[in-house]
Amino acid sequence: MDAAEDPRRWFTTNLVGVPATLLGGVAFNDSALVLSIAGTREAHHGLFTLLDDCADAAGAAATFAHYLELAFDLRRDVPLSGHRRFHASYLRLLRGWGMDANGPAGAVIKGWVESRFGLVPTFHKAPLVRFPSTAWIDYLEEKASSRFHSNNIRQQLDLLYEFCQWSLARFAPLGAGPLAVWRGSNRCEEQLVAGSLRARRCIVRLNNAVSFSLRRDEAECFGDWLLHTRLPQSKVVFYPGLLGSAVLGGEGEVLAIGGDFAVEASYA
Repeated sequence: MDAAEDPRRWFTTNLVGVPATLLGGVAFNDSALVLSIAGTREAHHGLFTLLDDCADAAGAAATFAHYLELAFDLRRDVPLSGHRRFHASYLRLLRGWGMDANGPAGAVIKGWVESRFGLVPTFHKAPLVRFPSTAWIDYLEEKASSRFHSNNIRQQLDLLYEFCQWSLARFAPLGAGPLAVWRGSNRCEEQLVAGSLRARRCIVRLNNAVSFSLRRDEAECFGDWLLHTRLPQSKVVFYPGLLGSAVLGGEGEVLAIGGDFAVEASYA
């Protein structure tokens, strides 16, 4: 397959100042490199000034939610020809991701990662291998659909990521250093980059946006293969308790930036 037709060899420009080839590689996961989406904290200096005055995580979560409600008019549903037009919000995206990472909300999140971090998705309902293909067309249509891709949704996700990183640095809810995480999977063979699953240690390429569990027993429910790896906190977009609510809290799910990971694999 020609390189131009093979998305597995694609990277795009990004807004975090780190080449996507490095960000998506195994070596990055062993680093403590801090990431920041260019211009986000500067454009919303008032929010981060307010956050700096918060004494605890609950107060910070309330401040963040209130700011985004006002900045993006998230409390109001606009009547339109007898129907209500719902404003796209980061909360709806997170809930949609939790229900189906391969649905329209998942496509928008994968598109956001692609535009901000330069990592091209590898899967959306089907492997995104050859371009063009039906799978790619479905992904491109869903990530641009106005159902979720409206109301400056990428800017909302920028703020969610920056708030997550601010909270991790300020309150250290997950401790220091890379996180021990697990992921259940039934697609390990097609994700394999190097090594052997049977040899237990190998390198896999995960989707550009990916969920991990903080506990082994929670991950075992999601696939025949169990992958154990280390996740740098700079790749975390959302962790349980960040927003002080039950969003994605049922399985202790961490939403993260993907790429290549060195894993320890075991058959559940």
